[in-house]
Amino acid sequence: MGDKRPRSFYFLALFFAAYVLFLYGPMFAIYILSFQGPDGGLTFPMNGVSLVWFDRVFTGGGIVNIGAAFKRSLELGAVVMVLTVLLSVSAGMAFRRSFRGATVLFYVAIASLIMPSIITSLGIGLEFRLLDDFVNGLGVEGWTTGMGLFTSGLGAHMTWTLPFGLLIMFAIFNRFDGRLEEAARDLGATPWQTFRYVVLPIILPSVVGIGLFGFTLSWDELARSSQAIGSVNTLPLELQGLTTTVTKPDIYALGTLTSAVSFLVIFTALIVILLLQARQRRHGSDAGKGMV
Repeated sequence: MGDKRPRSFYFLALFFAAYVLFLYGPMFAIYILSFQGPDGGLTFPMNGVSLVWFDRVFTGGGIVNIGAAFKRSLELGAVVMVLTVLLSVSAGMAFRRSFRGATVLFYVAIASLIMPSIITSLGIGLEFRLLDDFVNGLGVEGWTTGMGLFTSGLGAHMTWTLPFGLLIMFAIFNRFDGRLEEAARDLGATPWQTFRYVVLPIILPSVVGIGLFGFTLSWDELARSSQAIGSVNTLPLELQGLTTTVTKPDIYALGTLTSAVSFLVIFTALIVILLLQARQRRHGSDAGKGMV
Protein backbone atom coordinates (compact mmCIF):
# COMPACT_ATOMS: atom_id res chain seq x y z
CA MET A 1 0.00 0.00 0.00
CA GLY A 2 2.86 2.37 0.76
CA ASP A 3 4.79 1.70 -2.43
CA LYS A 4 5.39 4.64 -4.71
CA ARG A 5 4.00 4.72 -8.19
CA PRO A 6 6.40 3.38 -10.83
CA ARG A 7 7.93 5.71 -13.38
CA SER A 8 5.85 4.08 -16.09
CA PHE A 9 2.71 5.52 -14.45
CA TYR A 10 3.92 9.10 -14.84
CA PHE A 11 5.10 8.43 -18.38
CA LEU A 12 1.71 7.00 -19.36
CA ALA A 13 -0.11 9.83 -17.56
CA LEU A 14 1.94 12.39 -19.48
CA PHE A 15 1.28 10.54 -22.73
CA PHE A 16 -2.46 10.49 -22.02
CA ALA A 17 -2.47 14.22 -21.20
CA ALA A 18 -0.68 14.94 -24.48
CA TYR A 19 -3.22 12.81 -26.33
CA VAL A 20 -6.16 14.67 -24.76
CA LEU A 21 -4.53 18.00 -25.60
CA PHE A 22 -3.98 16.87 -29.19
CA LEU A 23 -7.58 15.64 -29.43
CA TYR A 24 -9.42 18.58 -27.89
CA GLY A 25 -6.91 21.43 -28.15
CA PRO A 26 -7.87 22.42 -31.72
CA MET A 27 -11.54 22.48 -30.73
CA PHE A 28 -10.98 24.88 -27.86
CA ALA A 29 -8.71 27.04 -30.04
CA ILE A 30 -11.53 27.37 -32.58
CA TYR A 31 -14.04 28.21 -29.85
CA ILE A 32 -11.79 31.00 -28.55
CA LEU A 33 -10.93 32.43 -31.98
CA SER A 34 -14.60 32.58 -32.96
CA PHE A 35 -14.95 35.50 -30.53
CA GLN A 36 -12.36 37.63 -32.36
CA GLY A 37 -13.00 41.35 -32.71
CA PRO A 38 -14.13 42.88 -36.03
CA ASP A 39 -10.51 43.32 -37.13
CA GLY A 40 -9.39 39.94 -35.85
CA GLY A 41 -7.76 37.21 -37.87
CA LEU A 42 -7.33 33.46 -37.71
CA THR A 43 -4.39 33.39 -35.33
CA PHE A 44 -3.46 34.43 -31.82
CA PRO A 45 -3.22 36.90 -30.18
CA MET A 46 -6.88 37.90 -30.43
CA ASN A 47 -7.61 41.40 -31.68
CA GLY A 48 -10.48 42.27 -29.38
CA VAL A 49 -13.53 40.28 -28.32
CA SER A 50 -16.94 40.45 -29.99
CA LEU A 51 -19.85 38.47 -31.42
CA VAL A 52 -19.59 40.05 -34.85
CA TRP A 53 -18.59 36.82 -36.57
CA PHE A 54 -21.60 34.96 -35.17
CA ASP A 55 -23.79 37.74 -36.54
CA ARG A 56 -22.06 37.33 -39.91
CA VAL A 57 -22.98 33.64 -39.92
CA PHE A 58 -26.69 34.24 -39.29
CA THR A 59 -27.09 37.26 -41.54
CA GLY A 60 -25.39 35.62 -44.50
CA GLY A 61 -22.89 38.43 -44.84
CA GLY A 62 -20.06 36.11 -45.72
CA ILE A 63 -19.07 34.42 -48.95
CA VAL A 64 -22.00 31.98 -48.78
CA ASN A 65 -25.33 31.94 -46.96
CA ILE A 66 -24.29 29.88 -43.97
CA GLY A 67 -27.56 30.48 -42.14
CA ALA A 68 -29.54 28.80 -44.93
CA ALA A 69 -27.14 25.84 -45.01
CA PHE A 70 -27.38 25.59 -41.21
CA LYS A 71 -31.17 25.38 -41.47
CA ARG A 72 -31.02 22.80 -44.27
CA SER A 73 -28.74 20.54 -42.26
CA LEU A 74 -31.02 20.81 -39.22
CA GLU A 75 -34.07 19.90 -41.28
CA LEU A 76 -32.35 17.02 -43.03
CA GLY A 77 -30.90 15.73 -39.75
CA ALA A 78 -34.34 15.77 -38.12
CA VAL A 79 -35.92 13.82 -40.98
CA VAL A 80 -33.06 11.32 -41.02
CA MET A 81 -33.38 10.89 -37.25
CA VAL A 82 -37.12 10.12 -37.41
CA LEU A 83 -36.82 7.73 -40.36
CA THR A 84 -33.83 5.95 -38.83
CA VAL A 85 -35.76 5.34 -35.61
CA LEU A 86 -38.92 4.12 -37.36
CA LEU A 87 -37.14 1.82 -39.82
CA SER A 88 -34.69 0.46 -37.24
CA VAL A 89 -37.38 -0.42 -34.72
CA SER A 90 -39.59 -1.95 -37.41
CA ALA A 91 -36.72 -4.00 -38.81
CA GLY A 92 -35.65 -5.06 -35.33
CA MET A 93 -39.14 -6.36 -34.59
CA ALA A 94 -39.30 -8.12 -37.97
CA PHE A 95 -35.94 -9.87 -37.55
CA ARG A 96 -37.05 -11.35 -34.23
CA ARG A 97 -38.92 -13.93 -36.27
CA SER A 98 -37.05 -16.11 -38.71
CA PHE A 99 -38.01 -15.79 -42.34
CA ARG A 100 -36.56 -16.89 -45.64
CA GLY A 101 -33.71 -14.70 -46.80
CA ALA A 102 -33.19 -13.01 -43.41
CA THR A 103 -29.42 -13.53 -43.45
CA VAL A 104 -29.01 -12.17 -46.96
CA LEU A 105 -31.24 -9.19 -46.16
CA PHE A 106 -29.20 -8.44 -43.03
CA TYR A 107 -25.91 -8.33 -44.92
CA VAL A 108 -27.44 -6.24 -47.69
CA ALA A 109 -28.73 -3.76 -45.09
CA ILE A 110 -25.34 -3.23 -43.48
CA ALA A 111 -23.21 -3.55 -46.62
CA SER A 112 -22.98 0.23 -46.99
CA LEU A 113 -20.85 0.37 -43.83
CA ILE A 114 -17.95 -1.32 -45.61
CA MET A 115 -18.34 0.59 -48.87
CA PRO A 116 -16.25 3.75 -49.27
CA SER A 117 -18.54 6.72 -48.66
CA ILE A 118 -17.57 8.52 -51.84
CA ILE A 119 -18.39 5.42 -53.90
CA THR A 120 -21.84 5.25 -52.31
CA SER A 121 -22.38 8.92 -53.08
CA LEU A 122 -21.28 8.49 -56.71
CA GLY A 123 -23.59 5.51 -57.11
CA ILE A 124 -26.61 7.39 -55.77
CA GLY A 125 -25.83 10.37 -57.98
CA LEU A 126 -25.57 8.07 -61.01
CA GLU A 127 -28.91 6.45 -60.21
CA PHE A 128 -30.66 9.80 -60.13
CA ARG A 129 -28.97 10.99 -63.32
CA LEU A 130 -30.26 7.87 -65.05
CA LEU A 131 -33.70 8.61 -63.60
CA ASP A 132 -33.50 12.15 -64.94
CA ASP A 133 -32.55 10.87 -68.41
CA PHE A 134 -35.47 8.43 -68.34
CA VAL A 135 -38.02 11.05 -67.27
CA ASN A 136 -36.70 13.57 -69.78
CA GLY A 137 -36.95 10.88 -72.44
CA LEU A 138 -40.65 10.59 -71.67
CA GLY A 139 -41.04 14.28 -72.46
CA VAL A 140 -42.27 15.34 -69.02
CA GLU A 141 -42.55 19.12 -69.01
CA GLY A 142 -40.93 21.14 -66.24
CA TRP A 143 -38.74 18.27 -65.06
CA THR A 144 -35.21 19.30 -64.16
CA THR A 145 -33.81 16.70 -61.77
CA GLY A 146 -34.94 14.31 -59.08
CA MET A 147 -31.85 15.02 -57.01
CA GLY A 148 -32.46 17.13 -53.95
CA LEU A 149 -32.10 17.48 -50.22
CA PHE A 150 -34.94 15.12 -49.32
CA THR A 151 -34.58 12.70 -52.22
CA SER A 152 -31.05 11.71 -53.19
CA GLY A 153 -29.55 13.53 -50.19
CA LEU A 154 -31.88 11.80 -47.76
CA GLY A 155 -31.16 8.43 -49.32
CA ALA A 156 -27.41 8.99 -49.11
CA HIS A 157 -27.61 9.83 -45.42
CA MET A 158 -29.88 6.87 -44.69
CA THR A 159 -27.29 4.49 -46.13
CA TRP A 160 -25.01 5.68 -43.32
CA THR A 161 -27.38 5.99 -40.35
CA LEU A 162 -29.73 3.05 -40.87
CA PRO A 163 -27.13 0.26 -40.51
CA PHE A 164 -26.09 1.66 -37.12
CA GLY A 165 -29.72 1.76 -36.02
CA LEU A 166 -30.25 -1.82 -37.15
CA LEU A 167 -27.19 -3.10 -35.31
CA ILE A 168 -28.32 -1.37 -32.10
CA MET A 169 -31.81 -2.88 -32.35
CA PHE A 170 -30.41 -6.35 -33.05
CA ALA A 171 -28.24 -6.10 -29.94
CA ILE A 172 -31.19 -4.94 -27.82
CA PHE A 173 -33.62 -7.63 -28.97
CA ASN A 174 -30.91 -10.28 -28.69
CA ARG A 175 -31.16 -10.00 -24.91
CA PHE A 176 -34.83 -9.06 -24.69
CA ASP A 177 -36.90 -11.36 -22.45
CA GLY A 178 -39.73 -12.64 -24.62
CA ARG A 179 -41.61 -13.96 -21.58
CA LEU A 180 -42.76 -10.42 -20.89
CA GLU A 181 -44.64 -10.39 -24.18
CA GLU A 182 -46.08 -13.83 -23.51
CA ALA A 183 -47.40 -12.64 -20.17
CA ALA A 184 -49.03 -9.62 -21.83
CA ARG A 185 -50.71 -11.83 -24.44
CA ASP A 186 -51.92 -14.19 -21.73
CA LEU A 187 -53.61 -11.20 -20.09
CA GLY A 188 -55.45 -10.44 -23.33
CA ALA A 189 -53.24 -7.74 -24.82
CA THR A 190 -53.28 -7.30 -28.59
CA PRO A 191 -49.98 -7.27 -30.53
CA TRP A 192 -50.10 -3.47 -30.70
CA GLN A 193 -50.86 -3.17 -26.96
CA THR A 194 -48.00 -5.55 -26.21
CA PHE A 195 -45.62 -3.42 -28.20
CA ARG A 196 -46.98 -0.11 -26.88
CA TYR A 197 -47.11 -0.94 -23.18
CA VAL A 198 -44.47 -3.67 -22.76
CA VAL A 199 -41.80 -3.64 -25.48
CA LEU A 200 -41.52 0.07 -26.24
CA PRO A 201 -41.04 1.31 -22.63
CA ILE A 202 -38.22 -1.21 -22.18
CA ILE A 203 -36.35 -0.39 -25.39
CA LEU A 204 -37.12 3.36 -25.33
CA PRO A 205 -33.68 4.44 -24.00
CA SER A 206 -32.05 2.57 -26.88
CA VAL A 207 -34.52 4.13 -29.33
CA VAL A 208 -33.43 7.58 -28.09
CA GLY A 209 -29.83 6.51 -28.69
CA ILE A 210 -30.68 5.51 -32.26
CA GLY A 211 -32.21 8.92 -32.81
CA LEU A 212 -29.02 10.50 -31.47
CA PHE A 213 -26.93 8.44 -33.88
CA GLY A 214 -29.21 9.33 -36.77
CA PHE A 215 -29.05 13.07 -36.21
CA THR A 216 -25.35 13.42 -35.39
CA LEU A 217 -24.21 11.18 -38.25
CA SER A 218 -26.34 13.16 -40.70
CA TRP A 219 -25.36 16.49 -39.18
CA ASP A 220 -21.67 16.20 -40.08
CA GLU A 221 -21.86 13.88 -43.11
CA LEU A 222 -19.69 15.10 -45.98
CA ALA A 223 -18.52 12.37 -48.33
CA ARG A 224 -21.93 10.80 -48.95
CA SER A 225 -23.43 14.22 -49.58
CA SER A 226 -20.79 15.41 -52.01
CA GLN A 227 -22.18 13.78 -55.18
CA ALA A 228 -25.79 13.15 -54.18
CA ILE A 229 -27.15 16.29 -52.53
CA GLY A 230 -28.38 18.13 -55.63
CA SER A 231 -28.31 21.86 -56.24
CA VAL A 232 -28.12 22.95 -52.60
CA ASN A 233 -25.42 22.27 -50.03
CA THR A 234 -25.57 21.08 -46.47
CA LEU A 235 -23.55 22.81 -43.78
CA PRO A 236 -20.50 20.49 -44.00
CA LEU A 237 -20.33 21.05 -47.76
CA GLU A 238 -20.49 24.82 -47.32
CA LEU A 239 -17.82 24.57 -44.64
CA GLN A 240 -15.58 22.62 -46.98
CA GLY A 241 -16.10 25.27 -49.64
CA LEU A 242 -15.12 28.01 -47.19
CA THR A 243 -11.84 26.29 -46.37
CA THR A 244 -10.82 26.43 -50.04
CA THR A 245 -11.43 30.18 -50.36
CA VAL A 246 -10.44 33.24 -48.35
CA THR A 247 -11.41 32.46 -44.77
CA LYS A 248 -12.22 34.71 -41.85
CA PRO A 249 -13.11 34.07 -38.22
CA ASP A 250 -16.72 33.48 -39.28
CA ILE A 251 -15.66 29.93 -40.17
CA TYR A 252 -14.57 29.47 -36.54
CA ALA A 253 -17.88 30.92 -35.37
CA LEU A 254 -19.58 28.37 -37.58
CA GLY A 255 -17.51 25.61 -36.01
CA THR A 256 -18.52 26.77 -32.54
CA LEU A 257 -22.20 26.81 -33.52
CA THR A 258 -22.13 23.35 -35.09
CA SER A 259 -20.37 21.95 -32.02
CA ALA A 260 -22.97 23.60 -29.80
CA VAL A 261 -25.78 21.91 -31.74
CA SER A 262 -24.04 18.53 -31.48
CA PHE A 263 -23.47 18.91 -27.74
CA LEU A 264 -27.06 20.07 -27.24
CA VAL A 265 -28.42 16.99 -29.02
CA ILE A 266 -26.10 14.66 -27.10
CA PHE A 267 -26.88 16.12 -23.67
CA THR A 268 -30.61 16.20 -24.43
CA ALA A 269 -30.50 12.53 -25.43
CA LEU A 270 -28.55 11.62 -22.30
CA ILE A 271 -31.02 13.48 -20.07
CA VAL A 272 -33.96 11.74 -21.74
CA ILE A 273 -32.30 8.35 -21.35
CA LEU A 274 -31.59 8.98 -17.65
CA LEU A 275 -35.18 10.09 -17.07
CA LEU A 276 -36.53 7.00 -18.83
CA GLN A 277 -34.26 4.71 -16.83
CA ALA A 278 -35.29 6.39 -13.58
CA ARG A 279 -38.93 5.99 -14.56
CA GLN A 280 -38.43 2.30 -15.28
CA ARG A 281 -36.75 1.77 -11.90
CA ARG A 282 -39.54 3.66 -10.15
CA HIS A 283 -42.24 1.61 -11.85
CA GLY A 284 -40.37 -1.58 -11.07
CA SER A 285 -40.14 -0.61 -7.41
CA ASP A 286 -43.86 0.26 -7.30
CA ALA A 287 -44.73 -3.07 -8.91
CA GLY A 288 -42.61 -4.90 -6.35
CA LYS A 289 -44.35 -3.13 -3.49
CA GLY A 290 -47.75 -3.97 -4.97
CA MET A 291 -46.88 -7.67 -5.05
CA VAL A 292 -45.86 -7.50 -1.39
